[in-house]
Amino acid sequence: MPSYLVKTPTLFRWLYPSCIWRIPNSENKIFLTFDDGPNPVITDKILTILTKYDVPATFFCIGKQAQKHPKLFSQLLKSNHDIGNHSQTHKNGWKTPNKEYLNDVDLCSKVFTSSLFRPPYGKITPKQVKKLMPHFKIIMWDVIGADFDETVDSLKIQKNIIENTESGSIIVLHDNPKFAEKMLEVLPSVITTLKEKGFVFSSIDDALLRQ
Repeated sequence: MPSYLVKTPTLFRWLYPSCIWRIPNSENKIFLTFDDGPNPVITDKILTILTKYDVPATFFCIGKQAQKHPKLFSQLLKSNHDIGNHSQTHKNGWKTPNKEYLNDVDLCSKVFTSSLFRPPYGKITPKQVKKLMPHFKIIMWDVIGADFDETVDSLKIQKNIIENTESGSIIVLHDNPKFAEKMLEVLPSVITTLKEKGFVFSSIDDALLRQ
């Protein structure tokens, strides 16, 4: 059995009500997000696909990756996509002392500024949430593509997303080279199928500003 759920249960949202799991709206808007970049193996290819299909997305970037690939990160900043803090070194909040974890998030903030934060692995403690809330909107998700799962093929990734997405859904995929091949294979068909179903891709920042 996998250690994750493709569709985030209501219980999780109840346990962490200060975090944003989905963004309800009356316009059938959905929100595509990518974690772990930027990385030259995959990020620029994702950007090409998003441009082709005129889709905005949110990239939750690791500080050390932005520092390692400054030209690529600059390309992201100049795009029409949102940028979010994904910590400096991708620490697990459940396994990291609060001070160390919060410092890691702060180090990323020194590399680039964003009002959005996504905890690596989605693992964060209530105390960490409380400390970060004055500084960030903590963005989780309600649909997992599961591109990180080695036992899941591209068709299953597509099925996970298509069958579970609804208006307001925040979808998580990864611009991580470990999962690049199958994610890039499925991304165009995911986008076109969701558009055919009447969904409208939107910016998280823009949607939150309109609330």
